[in-house]
Amino acid sequence: MKVSEIDDLSSVDAAIMLPLNNAHAKETSALDEASLTALIDMAFYARGIDRGATAFLIALDQDATYDSPNFLWFKACRESFVYIDRIIISSAARGQGLARSLYEDLFAAAKHAGHDRVVCEVNIDPPNRVSEAFHATMGFRAVGEATIRNATKTVRYLERVLG
Repeated sequence: MKVSEIDDLSSVDAAIMLPLNNAHAKETSALDEASLTALIDMAFYARGIDRGATAFLIALDQDATYDSPNFLWFKACRESFVYIDRIIISSAARGQGLARSLYEDLFAAAKHAGHDRVVCEVNIDPPNRVSEAFHATMGFRAVGEATIRNATKTVRYLERVLG
């Protein structure tokens, strides 16, 4: 896949992205159209494939007014960062390198904007071993853990320092 196939997303794409987002609510979180629109509007980076119907990545910088416990953990621990809130690839498009392409595009955008790190979290309870392995190959390292959502989920916080 070429980076030229990655498109900027805007709030008008929310209705197109919503079915893919909510099909993967277990890994991320379910949203309605208004909350997805708000997330896109505050994003540092919102880009995807097929207007977000096939794949998308949404990331926020430290200045976002976002109340996610994971985002707030990074806000308390880092002065400057780009936080990956969600990346979702449709089942039919997996294994084609779309996640890697979106991450590399995000790294370039973050570096160009003067950021020195990209951060995220992965589920460790319940486990998401595929995500853990992917992030390790992308150069992320563990920087913390937390139990969230009324002790129903444990996450590992990851960071990639941009060189």
